[in-house]
Amino acid sequence: MLDIRQQIASGCVLLVDKPLTWTSFDAVNIIKSHFRKLQPKLKIGHAGTLDPLADGLLIICTQKFTKTIESIQIQKKTYIAEIFIGSTRPSFDRETEIDATFPFEHITEELIKETLDSFLGVQQQFPPVYSAIKQGGKPIYLKARKGIEVEVKSKEIEIYHIEFQGYKNQILTIEVCCSKGTYIRSLANDIGKKLHSGAYLHALTRTKIGDYSLENAYKLDDLIAQIRETPVELQS
Repeated sequence: MLDIRQQIASGCVLLVDKPLTWTSFDAVNIIKSHFRKLQPKLKIGHAGTLDPLADGLLIICTQKFTKTIESIQIQKKTYIAEIFIGSTRPSFDRETEIDATFPFEHITEELIKETLDSFLGVQQQFPPVYSAIKQGGKPIYLKARKGIEVEVKSKEIEIYHIEFQGYKNQILTIEVCCSKGTYIRSLANDIGKKLHSGAYLHALTRTKIGDYSLENAYKLDDLIAQIRETPVELQS
């Protein structure tokens, strides 16, 4: 069996557990940097961005398997999300400061479950203005961060599965399986509205993309350590 460095060099689909604060490109670039001298033409890319404030499954493809990126990206994605109820933030997550607070004392487990069920199926969703969607060739979050008003269009998404996992100290925990292009931040904001309160995404872990699972992913630190320690002559 090929060791991990040989697998990357010859081509593979690599499952990585992306840590918090890292961008998806950070994870790709640190792997690429270790092959820069020995294999400068290494083809490498990721199959679906994961926000810096989210952790979990990131799929990285190398060499001939970069051709599979598009087919991986369109697969269903599963997340564990923690949603704070009672406040909102402009970015719909913890990137920005709280801009409003709302009552939450009326919220019960029964009300939450009824609300979650209402999100099942095909629907229109508005992406966050703090997102990488491009307008005029530039990500709209650049305008949002400067306080410039941004208009976004809704797009069709689908929620295949949404499950209540707990509610304590204003933190609602859910599991969500959804289509490509779904913003869990927007879902959190919409859930808050339907609960007649406010909400933002407090934490997010991606656990699956199609049949690929976080359980089989490398911790990024462990992966980098193995790449550094493996004495392998790479192919050009």
